[in-house]
Amino acid sequence: MRKFLDVLGRYERRKLSALEAGEILGCSERQFRRWRDRYEEEGADGLLDRRLGKASAKRVPADRLEWMLEQYRTLYRGWNVKHFHEHLEKRHGFLWSYTWTKTQLQLSGLVERAPRRGAHRRKRERKPCTGMMLHQDGSKHEWLCGQPALDLIVTMDDATSTIYSMFLVEEEGTASTMQGFLEVFTEHGLPSSVYTDRGSHYFLTLEAGGKVDKERLTQVGRALKQLGIEHIPAYSPEARGRSERMFGTLQDRLIKELKLADVTDVDTANRFFREVYLPEHNARFAREPALPETAFVPVAESSLLREILCVQEQRVVARDNTVSFEGRTLQLPESPLRHHYVKARVRVHQYPDGTLAVFHGPRPIARYTADGKLVREERKDLKKAA
Repeated sequence: MRKFLDVLGRYERRKLSALEAGEILGCSERQFRRWRDRYEEEGADGLLDRRLGKASAKRVPADRLEWMLEQYRTLYRGWNVKHFHEHLEKRHGFLWSYTWTKTQLQLSGLVERAPRRGAHRRKRERKPCTGMMLHQDGSKHEWLCGQPALDLIVTMDDATSTIYSMFLVEEEGTASTMQGFLEVFTEHGLPSSVYTDRGSHYFLTLEAGGKVDKERLTQVGRALKQLGIEHIPAYSPEARGRSERMFGTLQDRLIKELKLADVTDVDTANRFFREVYLPEHNARFAREPALPETAFVPVAESSLLREILCVQEQRVVARDNTVSFEGRTLQLPESPLRHHYVKARVRVHQYPDGTLAVFHGPRPIARYTADGKLVREERKDLKKAA
């Protein structure tokens, strides 16, 4: 007030112009004239901020604030604020900002303030284009409410963090790995490399924590080598940081999404992933690659992938033209090419869905159900070969 009165007196004595007076007070010439007029009409009270004691025109109505808090208490308890705010916007046409929502939840005690974290440093840059490297990993967790822990198998692109395949199985292993690769390779083509942990279905490791044996291959290693795909092992959790952070996001969001959608069984969950969750997840979290080109190589005959991405075991046919495979006896049908297959070396294929087939060289002889019952003879192939 003293400063204003001093400047006003000098202005009235014509020692300062209105522009100069405003500069000294830190306001515009027009604002100085307003203050002068108010002071002359109302005295010192005319200089008070007229917004004091009045609610902001942009203030959120109290009933909407209470509604938002009630939604969090009843339906979205435990969700992170970003995820909760996205659902409010998508499902309820919520108009207010994420920052306001977070502040109100913190003030009401429903959400704790996150501790400050240091800057995250990445040791390895992303691959510049899609298909140069895929990550595949599994995470055991209680994904479905009221159900025992299951393995979630995820195949993701390093360049964009796009999840190409995701499904639940009782236990991670060779079959789940082959299924994930089959889904991705059929739709997108063959990648340049695949990055995985050193699980026993991926690599043979002679010493715990030691180097993997790249000469003696697992079924997964054999299939990737046959397809010309480099298989890269990770030697620490930090090396798989990108997939580890992705699983952190999934464990935070996916369980709540499944519960909200009332999904309680594996088949429904896997269908929910394909039709609902993955498109939304990729739209939210995937990024553009540094280069527009793709490193995926199209597959000319996708049916051949199924014969490579499977378990392959050599067997010798018994005297009764049967093949033993993991406790099942596979009866070979009669063939127009030869009288019998006794003592012949054949190859048994076990596919990710559990079904079987017997091959003699490149020719399939017959296909079987998972419990070993004959489905059909490969007559077309046999006739062509004949």
